[in-house]
Amino acid sequence: MRVATQRLPGLAVSTHRFRVPLDHDEPQRGELEVFAREVRALEKQEDLPWLVFFQGGPGGESPRPMARTGWIGRAVEDFRVLLLDQRGTGLSTPVGAHTIARFPSAAEKARYLAHFRADSIVRDAELIRRELVGEEKRWAVLGQSFGGFCVTHYLSRAPGALSEAFVTGGLPPLSAACDEIYRRTYAVVERKNERYYERYPGDEERVREIVRFLAENDVRTPDGGPLSVRRFQQLGLLLGFGDGFETVHYLLERAFVRGHAGREISAAFLRGFDAELPFSASPIFSVLHEPCYLQGAASRWSAQRVRAEFPRFDPGATGPVYLTGEMIYPWMFEEYPTLAPFREAAEILAQKADWPALYDREVLARNAVPCAAAIYNEDMYVVRDLSEETARGIRGLRAWVTSEYEHNGLRADGECVLERLIRMARGLA
Repeated sequence: MRVATQRLPGLAVSTHRFRVPLDHDEPQRGELEVFAREVRALEKQEDLPWLVFFQGGPGGESPRPMARTGWIGRAVEDFRVLLLDQRGTGLSTPVGAHTIARFPSAAEKARYLAHFRADSIVRDAELIRRELVGEEKRWAVLGQSFGGFCVTHYLSRAPGALSEAFVTGGLPPLSAACDEIYRRTYAVVERKNERYYERYPGDEERVREIVRFLAENDVRTPDGGPLSVRRFQQLGLLLGFGDGFETVHYLLERAFVRGHAGREISAAFLRGFDAELPFSASPIFSVLHEPCYLQGAASRWSAQRVRAEFPRFDPGATGPVYLTGEMIYPWMFEEYPTLAPFREAAEILAQKADWPALYDREVLARNAVPCAAAIYNEDMYVVRDLSEETARGIRGLRAWVTSEYEHNGLRADGECVLERLIRMARGLA
């Protein structure tokens, strides 16, 4: 279904809603709705080729266009852009405590949630392509972060549907075990902490003060959950963004106020802390973060187990307190109220060992789709050396390894990033 077109400065925006099966292999199990927003330049004709955007996450909704700027401004010069709210996100059929409550058992919840990985998202996209574009027509794809996992799966599963493929900060490991992925990721997070404290040496003591206060006091976040020391350490998730160091520093500046009972954690800090992290707002991010890597193996809470190999993340260790990254831990399903309804299902998924394969290395080795990918040198979320290994395994993919941007390069300077990738894929750069 398509509604009337709206106009933003320089852009025409239309919305679409599609019905897709929950389980593409067993369509009788029910349907989901997938929402998408079509964006094109006002002066361009509607017969331009399509570019589908796969958002990061897992569990992130597509961007909401505000103006003809950034990567969208560049994309509409060549394409009609389809901003896909992946299943379970945004205006698509949502995943949340209120929707998961209809399943009477943890096993049924887990079975339902297992259908929100990249493989199901790509099969949704293929149904949408046939309906919107036509069986014989191809479209281009752009994936940021987890969206790049979706694009790589697309190249494995249905390369004949694609005209071009672009990836930013999201070439996934093709076969590395989950533990190895987290070992490399923790090492990058350590380096980010070192550089953060080099830039803001005074924050070593400020963080230590916050940790001491939280260890001795019951502090609650706006969602009602406890702000424990380990939850506070998750603020390190921001250190991998181009503006992350400053975001963390300015938030820490506001940590304390003088209240009726003496020194207290400020309401401004608590609001900012909650707003900056995705864990409360997007259950999919936490429930399926480790499963988004898995192929025929169980994670068994990989990030939790591997963390023991990196003692600098122990808040009781000598030296500065190190903040963690986007790792998911089983205790989160107790301390985050919005995640509590998913606790038993998340445990089942952590032990699930029969995840289908996401990538076909033989198909990728024969790839004929023009591809280009930005690989960020110190990416804290998708580690560079594993991404480079994947790039070598995709025939014809042209990789741009750069220190100019962090993981959020597409958001920070999207027009330039996408322009370079388009030119590379077309053999112009």
